[in-house]
This record gives sequence, C-alpha cells and structure tokens, in this order.
Amino acid sequence: MKLFTIPALIVMSLTANAQKTDTVFLKKLMESKPELFGSILNHPDKNQVQILYTQINRDAKNLPHFKTFSYNLNPQHYFYPASTVKLAAVIFALEKVNRLKNTGLTAKSTMITDSAFSGQTKVLKDASAENGLPSIEHYIKKILLTSDNDAFNRLFEFIGRAEINEKLKRNGLNNSRILNRLAIGDAGESSKHTNPIRFYNNNNLVYEQAPQYDPKDYELPLTNLVMGKGYLDSADKLVNKPFNLAGKNAFAINDQQKLMQKLIFPEAFAAKDRFNLTANDYKLIYTYMSMYPTESKFPKYDGTEFWPTYAKMLYYGREHVQPDPNIRIFNKYGDSYGFIIDNSYFVDLDKGIEYFLTAVVQSNEDGIYNDNKYEYETVCFPFMKNLGKSIYEAELQRTRKHKPDLTKFELNYQ
Repeated sequence: MKLFTIPALIVMSLTANAQKTDTVFLKKLMESKPELFGSILNHPDKNQVQILYTQINRDAKNLPHFKTFSYNLNPQHYFYPASTVKLAAVIFALEKVNRLKNTGLTAKSTMITDSAFSGQTKVLKDASAENGLPSIEHYIKKILLTSDNDAFNRLFEFIGRAEINEKLKRNGLNNSRILNRLAIGDAGESSKHTNPIRFYNNNNLVYEQAPQYDPKDYELPLTNLVMGKGYLDSADKLVNKPFNLAGKNAFAINDQQKLMQKLIFPEAFAAKDRFNLTANDYKLIYTYMSMYPTESKFPKYDGTEFWPTYAKMLYYGREHVQPDPNIRIFNKYGDSYGFIIDNSYFVDLDKGIEYFLTAVVQSNEDGIYNDNKYEYETVCFPFMKNLGKSIYEAELQRTRKHKPDLTKFELNYQ
C-alpha cells in the first residue's frame, strides 16, 4: 500500500481547502427534489438532519484536494452517534498494538478478557474466528462487517476510556467523546472501569493489562441533550419526562468525516497528524470496511440476516438489493434512539467517482425513547438512500480536470 511524502506547502493547501464549507449547494439540491426531500426540509428540526459532503479533486500527481458542503451543520447540537464511534475504536486499538509491538503483541494475538468490577464479563473463546479464539483483528472484522457491539466493547476495554478521549482531542476531534460500552446499559461508575486483559502468542503470555479506572467525565458544550416527552426505563416502564442523554457518547459529523479523511488519505495530512498505522493496518480496515458480510468467511454470516448492502445506508438505504459491482462504500453506520447516521467514503471504480458523505437523520413521532418504535423504514432509510443517490448523480455530472487513480481501493475480497 502506497503512502506518500508530501511537502508541507501542499499539506497546508489541502488542509485549507478542507476548511472552506459551502452552505448553499445541499439545500438547493434537496429543494430541487421535493418528492424525495420535501418532508425533511419542512421539518429540519424535528428530523435533526445534518449533512457534510466533500468533493475530491485530484491534481496531476493524483493528490486529493477537498471542497466541502454542509447542510444544517452544528457540532454543538447533540445527536446520539450509536455505532459510528466504533471506527475510532478500531483505529485507536491498532495504534495501541503498534505502540506495544516490542512486547510481541500483534492484532492476531489471542486476547483473553477477564473481569474485575461489577457487571464486567469475561471472553475466553470466539466461535466465529477460524481458530476459535478472540483477537483484536477478529473484533475489528466483526465491527466493520456488521457493527458487532461486543467487539466494540472489547476494544473499548483494551484501549481504555482515558486513552480513547485523549486521542480524540489529539486528532482534533474536539466535539466528540466516547464514554460508554454499547448495548449493555453501561453508564456512570461502571463505564469508568475497564477489564483486565491478557494476550498470548500460542501459549506464551506476551502482554498483560491491569484493570483501568478513568475518573473524568469529558464535559462538552452541547445542546439538545434532553429529548422527547418520555422514555422506557430499564424495567420497560414508561417514564413521563424527557429523555436525558447527558452521559452518552458524542461524535459530531464534522469529526466523523475528519476521522474518515485522515484514514482514507493519510498522505493529505502532515506526518505528525497521521494515525500510527502500518500498511497492513490500512489494508485490514479498508478491506473489511468495504466488504459485504456475504463475502466474509471468518466471521461467516447468514445472508438473510446480513445481506450484502445491509450496512451501506448512504446509497442503498436498507433495501435487499444486489450491489453495483463497480461501487465500493467504505463506511461506518449507526442506528439507535431513532437516529440513523452514516459516515462514508464512496468509490465508483469504473466511472472514477469518489467523495465523502456523512449524515444524520432522526424520526421519533411519538416522542418516546428506548421503546424501539421509530420510523426507520418510512423516514430514515429512504432519506439516506435518496441523499446518497442524489449526491452520486451530481458527481456523475461533475467535470474533473484529472481522473483519479483509484487502484489503492481495488481490494481482494476473496
């Protein structure tokens, strides 16, 4: 995998281009298609839509230059990011492995998770892995293919909450925080404690991590933390007061797209601002982020539960369709509390099209949270599909001075 050394002047130019945001184009695009976007445009606050679209223009040396467009972007306006936080965990986990490489630890090392605090659980085996054992690499595959919650939780425990949030800030992701494991009711004191972990190469212990405790709360200047008119509590009883998300994860869409840009185009950033990833790390992430669940052997998935386009919201919605063989979408989506979010880098290898698109939309007509009654099928999924298709159609009409060389993204999925 080719990584490029770029003069500081070019990096400064790329960074400057990425900061200029057009706030008109997306609004006009959606207004031109009232049959697709009229209901959303009429209720932008109710549906909490935010969109960030970045065109990519290559120069004669194939270096990317960015031009960004936004709709309703507000990094302080809170939405629940759900599984989109998992991409940061994937990157930070591999960075930590690389930092500890002198111990013999690799992403393939067997990872045995123990417990040391109330509510923590152990992991000794993983039947979905080829060798039946858990590892950082296998957890990453499960996260990127089908957004596995337990896999994220294990990476969260390995990295540690303090390091995760320090790395968010170090990477300039200043409107974000990752505080909790997912789908286990992790909050408060339990979220501040992480499990002891041991790593083995064959039967040899190569690295041991003691339990960690992080006392910080990572306050952010966020609005919209209290939503709706009621929620179901842990006993499924209705509580008739607004739902408070003050102690939850936060991941603004501008931070999400910045993370994606640094991941896809490390050469467009100064060396000090790049992730500490190897060529094999990038290949692992790119492959499984763009792979369809049905193409994976380990883990292997039932195609009726996880069909090819299952995770590709920003073009296919949640439709059961055969994917275009020339298109690959490198993305991380999330869905929870009525929010659908997708953060993507889109490539059409045949037509030479590429762009970044990140969006969030919510629908919760009854205003009750945690009841699993949201209008995903009728509002959120169609919006994401229509937005992705509309941007793709606009890209088809856009002229490019230099056709991009996309061979870096022609990956082997066998």
